[in-house]
Amino acid sequence: MRLHLVALVLVSACRVESEPVGLQLQAMSFKNSEWSEPVHLDAPVNSPCQDQTPTLSKDELALYFTSTRRGGLGNDTPDGCQDSFDLWVARRTSRDSPWETPVNLGPPVNTSANEAGPALSADGHLLFFYSFVGTGQRDIYLSQRRGATDDLVWEPPVSLGPDVNTLDSEAGPSFGQPGEDGGGTLYFYRGAAPNTDLYSVSITRSGRTLGPAVAVAELNSPVDDNHVSVRADGREIFFNSRRLGSILNPGGQPSFDLWVATRGSLHDAWSTPVNLGAPVNSAAAEFHPNVSHDGRTLLFIVNSGAVRDGLGGFDIWMTTRTESER
Repeated sequence: MRLHLVALVLVSACRVESEPVGLQLQAMSFKNSEWSEPVHLDAPVNSPCQDQTPTLSKDELALYFTSTRRGGLGNDTPDGCQDSFDLWVARRTSRDSPWETPVNLGPPVNTSANEAGPALSADGHLLFFYSFVGTGQRDIYLSQRRGATDDLVWEPPVSLGPDVNTLDSEAGPSFGQPGEDGGGTLYFYRGAAPNTDLYSVSITRSGRTLGPAVAVAELNSPVDDNHVSVRADGREIFFNSRRLGSILNPGGQPSFDLWVATRGSLHDAWSTPVNLGAPVNSAAAEFHPNVSHDGRTLLFIVNSGAVRDGLGGFDIWMTTRTESER
């Protein structure tokens, strides 16, 4: 499908005498672009185990995701995997280079419990994720690093506290950081199937919440809406939902599809969500979207099966769109 929108992408400004180094906006048009046929990320990123919730760093040289592959902090299982999720990171030397073997983030981020849903800030200093803190309950945590170059050096995670976490479950974070002050908005979902809703909360550059999270009413529906990803400029948002309008699965019921909404400015309400349609969505269930900083690459996951085959369990897939002529 064609997406009629204009993207504003943040780019570094050059130093000008008497003016500080800052950020300026450069227009990028996706008016006539289309999403490509999705491609499967082969080994070593995907494995015969569960590989989920991908997120790209701003330079697209680091890929964070969650996996049950062996080498984590869980217990080995007979199927060659482990009994819990850990956060992993794969690196590559350039955008055209192959991904290197993923590395487990290790302690203090990972534990013997389940950690999932990594979300990086644009400056690379904040890592949001969610952890299972009880039977079925999940909370969102934040870890920080002083530098943005070592993917394995993170400070002990801290809970985001009552502004975000409740006695309900909170998961699927995505942090938009469009402001020059480094602050931004954290999106996530709250609740349990079959009715999860999307929420947002303002976060400072240091990771402090600025008041309780509020529901994003214009994006929510009576069924599950979750696992959001917001573009760097804060004007396009992706999430998965099984609302009416989703492609029917082989059983004739709405499947989870990827949906998108846009807005003209950071102060506007989101538009009515639109199904991404084919070739991104299919009769399989598509989950966990992650849009790259430049808005041209979209990662998501699909359960390996008859519709989209993979290496086993959930695998990570990728689709791209081109920049149209201005």
